[in-house]
Amino acid sequence: MNLETTYLGLKLSNPLIVGASPFSEEVHVACQLQDAGASAFVMRSLFEEQIDAEQRALIHLIETPAESNAEATSYFPAFAEYQLTPDRYLKQIENLRAALSIPVIASLNGCRPGGWTDYAAKMESAGASAIELNLYQLATDPALDAEQVENEMLETVSLVTAAVNIPVSVKLSPFHTSPVNFAVALERVGATGIVLFNRFYQPDFDIEQLEAKSQLKLSDPSELLLRLRWLSIISPHLRGSLSATGGIHSSDDIVKAILAGANTVQLVSVLLKHGPRVLFSLLDGLEGWMKEHEYDSINEFRGAMNLKRCADPAAFERANYVRILQSWRV
Repeated sequence: MNLETTYLGLKLSNPLIVGASPFSEEVHVACQLQDAGASAFVMRSLFEEQIDAEQRALIHLIETPAESNAEATSYFPAFAEYQLTPDRYLKQIENLRAALSIPVIASLNGCRPGGWTDYAAKMESAGASAIELNLYQLATDPALDAEQVENEMLETVSLVTAAVNIPVSVKLSPFHTSPVNFAVALERVGATGIVLFNRFYQPDFDIEQLEAKSQLKLSDPSELLLRLRWLSIISPHLRGSLSATGGIHSSDDIVKAILAGANTVQLVSVLLKHGPRVLFSLLDGLEGWMKEHEYDSINEFRGAMNLKRCADPAAFERANYVRILQSWRV
């Protein structure tokens, strides 16, 4: 049974990647994940804000910033609160590469063009096999139109891809008017792959203190449905790689993502819940499904359920939507 796949031009032993998470902070944990079957490793993100903070001044100036918008800066963690400083992040890439035989993918998180993108080249020099560029942005300014938001993201991707010789994937949110159009545009400016989707962590309201409160919830399998829809729509139109992240908790989920067109899946929540050894059962389940359905390799069924065979995907989707609503009865 051949579970090999190619992602961002990297040959992987199977489609199971450890997604961006705290797992990258401990080398021995990363080794356990590799031994259990992980085929590649995405590091925790290095953020635009912490890079800019380090570049601006000494730590004591950061803690009491003399800026035009000090209140906005105070929303972010203090410099010491970040898990890995930029220098330590680069050193951790070196440590992981020395300990692991699988690819190590650095994660750079930002949204607008700026000096922080220079760190892509430093990540390459430290030994990163690829870079995952996480374009996390919530547009709240009514004067900022969709075209401007996407143009800034495209410029950022162009700057990063031009600065390095290693492949760059782009992790997107689902909140674009036409994700397929934007994915194709990202490929045109140099992206080698697309990751679907970034999980937005929604704050709740404290109705006693009248404050927004942050909360972290692990993903659940229901979140996979959104990924399957857009993987199916986007995959026929890209030359590069696709990776699914969010809501993958079983071998059936892995099969579905590959059928929709994914080259790989990224796992975090299921590993946090069950530990590295869950990878053994996920791989066994994937092999069992392939054997039952007489597939010898991943490539034989990748994209088998995407919308390439559908002449009018938009009409197909709307027809399903109408049919489901008409099936409701009281």
